[in-house]
Amino acid sequence: MKITSIQAVKLQMPQAAAPSTARSASSVTSPQYALGHPQAESKTPPRRRAWAAEAEVANPMSRYPHVKRHRSMWLPKEWGAVWCKVTLEDGTWGLGSTAHGRPVAAVIEDHLAPQLVGQDILAGEKLADMMFRLTKPYGTVGLASYAISAVDLALWDARGKALGKPVYELLGGPQKERLLCYATGNDVDWYQELGFTAFKLACPYGPADGLDGLKKNEDFVAGAREQIGDECELMLDCWMAFDVEYTVRLAERLRPYGLKWIEECLLSEDFDGHRALRKRLPWQGLATGEHWYTHVPFQWACAHRVVDILQPDIQWVGGMSTCLKIAAAADAAGVTVLPHGGGGTAFGQHFSLAMGCAPLAEYFIGSSPGVPLEELPRMPGVAIAKDGYVVPSDGPGFGMDVSEDWLVPFF
Repeated sequence: MKITSIQAVKLQMPQAAAPSTARSASSVTSPQYALGHPQAESKTPPRRRAWAAEAEVANPMSRYPHVKRHRSMWLPKEWGAVWCKVTLEDGTWGLGSTAHGRPVAAVIEDHLAPQLVGQDILAGEKLADMMFRLTKPYGTVGLASYAISAVDLALWDARGKALGKPVYELLGGPQKERLLCYATGNDVDWYQELGFTAFKLACPYGPADGLDGLKKNEDFVAGAREQIGDECELMLDCWMAFDVEYTVRLAERLRPYGLKWIEECLLSEDFDGHRALRKRLPWQGLATGEHWYTHVPFQWACAHRVVDILQPDIQWVGGMSTCLKIAAAADAAGVTVLPHGGGGTAFGQHFSLAMGCAPLAEYFIGSSPGVPLEELPRMPGVAIAKDGYVVPSDGPGFGMDVSEDWLVPFF
């Protein structure tokens, strides 16, 4: 069946329809993650403000005091979500999404769409390879990768709908009955109440904070370990804020607290740094990949054994097709693949349910403690976590229950 249209669109969900992904299940939503639908008011009053509202989080700009405290102070404020709608000749349509607004939408509309319209929807490898190669003149990594992701996911959604099957069935069927999730965020006591047994913290301080920051980071992790006890997993997200020396010093201080992994400590392009870190911390679980694009750096990481856990973002790295290449390389190397935010989106849920190399799924929670996950704004049809597990929708495609009249042209 032929593709007749590919469009960059915005999602404008009516307020009454807003029952979101856990990625946007937050009273504080970064422009990077905004999905473009109303943030509905919850019925249950919060116990306190969410950690994400004001907590300092180490980041690559932490060395500059005027924007040090929070990513929202320096991320582009007008770049929200981009959705892609793919329509087939029988009227079937699929939907994918990504981030970074106008420049990404322009790549979809101006370059990818004209080349892919008229192609066979079932020629998945051809379509993915075309997009990978089409974007070479201006760089497939970065913004182009976001655009490819939205189109690729929309193609998979349309393919599933056309065949009347959930995407995880197209991937070979469910490898597990449900997804065990870990909660990402700093309101650990609340996540325990929700039934999670694995937790990932956002690290507050980095090299710019000196020895005092090292001590505060240790106290922060120690407090979380005391809260959850020794029978739960604990991880630490460092969001590209460190260098090799600081990572090693912090890891040595945190060794008594049994971190399963420390994540994305270095700038994503610092490949030599990743090799040095692996050599200096052979005992510590290491994870990265959220800000790697295309399958190529993941294959390099597998070949050089620099990390234990790969974390592609399915909405950024190149979509489902790219994640399948990453999974194949990782499975052969005995490396785990845990997609960034994968437990809170339909896209990540379907991938993780089908892949044997994905035993866990990340569930980001930035909402206020006390407000049940069921009351948060979410994409209709996307499963929410219950007692630390997610069971994806078995509807056709990715199972998102989106009305076509909620979609409007991006430009």
